Order: sequence, then C-alpha cells, then structure tokens
Amino acid sequence: MNFRRSLLVTLAPLAAPALALAQAAEAAAPAAAATPVPAASGTTDLLEHLVDVVLAVFHVPNTGTNTLAHYCIAAGFLVGGVLLRRVVTNIIFHYLKKLASKTETTLDDKLFPAMEAPTATFVMLLGLFASFKVLKLSDTADHYISLGATVAFSIAIFWGLYRAFDAVLEHAHEIAKEKQMGVAAFMPWIKKTLVTVFVIIGVLLTAQSLGFDVKAALGALGIGGLAFALAAQDTIANIFGSVVVASDQPFRIGETVRIGAHVGTVEDIGLRSTKLRLVDRSLMSIPNRTVANDAITNLSRFTARRVEQVIGLTYGAKAEQIEGLVAEIRGLIDADPAINAAETHVYFRDFSASSMDIWIVYMVKEPDFAKHLQVRQRLNLAIMRAVEARGLSFAFPTQTVHVASLPTGAKA
Repeated sequence: MNFRRSLLVTLAPLAAPALALAQAAEAAAPAAAATPVPAASGTTDLLEHLVDVVLAVFHVPNTGTNTLAHYCIAAGFLVGGVLLRRVVTNIIFHYLKKLASKTETTLDDKLFPAMEAPTATFVMLLGLFASFKVLKLSDTADHYISLGATVAFSIAIFWGLYRAFDAVLEHAHEIAKEKQMGVAAFMPWIKKTLVTVFVIIGVLLTAQSLGFDVKAALGALGIGGLAFALAAQDTIANIFGSVVVASDQPFRIGETVRIGAHVGTVEDIGLRSTKLRLVDRSLMSIPNRTVANDAITNLSRFTARRVEQVIGLTYGAKAEQIEGLVAEIRGLIDADPAINAAETHVYFRDFSASSMDIWIVYMVKEPDFAKHLQVRQRLNLAIMRAVEARGLSFAFPTQTVHVASLPTGAKA
C-alpha cells in the first residue's frame, strides 16, 4: 500500500496536466470574463491556480514546509515541461510543417516554422515556473519568481506575435515583388516600424503588469512626440508622401515618368525622396511630398502611340492632285498592320501663309517608343514617295514680293 501511494505521488504530475488544465480553465473563466488582465499576468495567475489544483488532487498541503511530495510534483512539472516541449516540436509542428508543404500557399510554410520556437519556449516556461510555484520558498523569492514569470511570459508571447507578423509581412513582400507593386519598396521600413511598435507595446504592458505607472510614461511620450513632430515636420511630410506614392502606385521602379518638368527613369523610392535618372544620365532626388502633390505622367504605361503631323504642299498643286494624294495617304496608313485603322484621319485642312496643309492623325498599336518610331518612319517615307510620284512639292516658308511696273518714261 505504501509502495502504491509512493508511486502515485511520483508519477502524478505526468498524468494530471489535462485534468488540471481543464479544472483551472473552468475555475478561471468567470474571473477572466469579469476582469480583463494583461496576457502575462493572466498566465501567471492561471499557473498558480494550476499548481493549487494539482496539489489538491494529490492531497498535498499548500502551506507549511516542503515535503517529498512537493519535490516530486515540482520535478514532475519540470520533466513534463521538457517532454511536452519535445512533443510540440517533434510531433505537432513536424506534422503541421508537412501539412503546410502540401498546400498551395507559402504563408503556412513560413508561419509554422516561425511559431515553433516561441511555442516551445512558452511550454518550457510553464513547466519551469510551475515547479517553482509548487515549492514553498520565502516571500522575497516568491516575489522575484512572480516578477520573472511575468517578464518571461511577456517576452515569449510578444516574441511569438512578432514572429507571426514577420512571416505574414515576408509573405506579403514576396507577393508585392512578384506583382511589381510599389509597396514592395516600403516593406523593410514597415518591418522596422513593426519591431518598434512591438517593443514599445511589450515594454509598456510588461511594466503595467509589474505595477509601474504607465500613464505617466505615455504622457511624457505624448509631449515628446509633439516636440519631435514640430521639429521634423518636413521629414514627416515626406514620409506621408511616400505612403501616398506606395498606396496609389502612380509609377514603379524602372518606369519612365514625368514629374512636373522633369522626365526620367525611377531608380529608387525611399522614405524621404524618389530618385530619377534623367535623360542626360544625371540623378535627381525629388522629395516625396513634392511627388505626392505634383502632376505625374507615366510614360511607360502607354496603351498605344498617337501620331499627329501636318505636311504642307506648295500652292502650285491642283485640287485633283491634292484630293488623290489625301486618298492615297489614307490608304497607305490603313494598310499598315501596325496601325489601328478606325482612328486614322487624313484631311486637306488649311490654306496657310506659304502652304496648303494636309492634317494626318493615326494610332500605332505598339506602345513601345522605338517600335512606334519605326512605324512612323516607314509611313513618312511612303508619303514622300507618293508626293514625288504626283509631281508635287513640299512647301517651306517663303515670301513673294510683287513690285508694280513703272510708267513709260518714268525714272526709278
């Protein structure tokens, strides 16, 4: 009978976690619903309740001095934490990673490995601090153990949240780069901002759970933030401008754009400025607040190229010649496969000071600049041949002066 009782006391911590967790959760649910607490504080309270439940199950007193049963249960919690950690890493997450490899998305392939270490650490901390809670130590030691548990669980929780968000952002970054989205250039900045936010929130919540006055610190941060905003308003305006550029995506890296009076290829989109490689190969940095407020023409996103030109003929041309030439030019343009015939216009439009003008408009289907110039050159040469074949001449600015003849016998 004594051997049976001793064996039960020794193995009890390994057999009781499921029952203890269920009882602890049932007992803690009303309190959690009534009073919201920080995550780390709630974890330590749940841990204390779990230890009390386990001690009550095996009829071990929660007061007085440490007995052999206390040491056995503490060792059981510690061994149980190690074993459960191995189960989490070697079985649960191993199965989750195999399952993730069979899915189409790559998000779970990043998320599960990222969450493995924080989860394993959290499980190990549960076993470690539960074993400390079982033992009856001095009030000072209990106080410092509680503080250590609060800090350790806070770090583990925020570490896990950070790893999860980092995996999601990494996945979003890959998608943005694959689709050539403008926000891809801002992902490193977003990651740094996220780290800063998590560190600040983690420190504030941990400090609050330790009993510090967080409101005073937030008030000081508010005053300091106002002074910082006033001193760095130009920088903040450029950052907001970069956010506008990233969200609207009027251009991407590698595209040719016109911003105000400047034309160039976008080489970099930063937090403060956008860098353009101009036509003369010089590099210009334009503040993002200027980019956000200026008119932007994206020269790399043509859907087609419109050509408009006027050719002038000399006034010696006959009406029949011009009429035939207009019809021939229209036929030449419409017959070219690179032209959208529905948008072609060829008309004898004006009697100018030194020429009779034929107005020509057509649309090149190919948006590429070099290819559209090849089509334009081909048609220009065909128009020249048509003009020469009809015996007509291109006009150029000339001025004819008529001098009246003098009467007979008059001297100049």
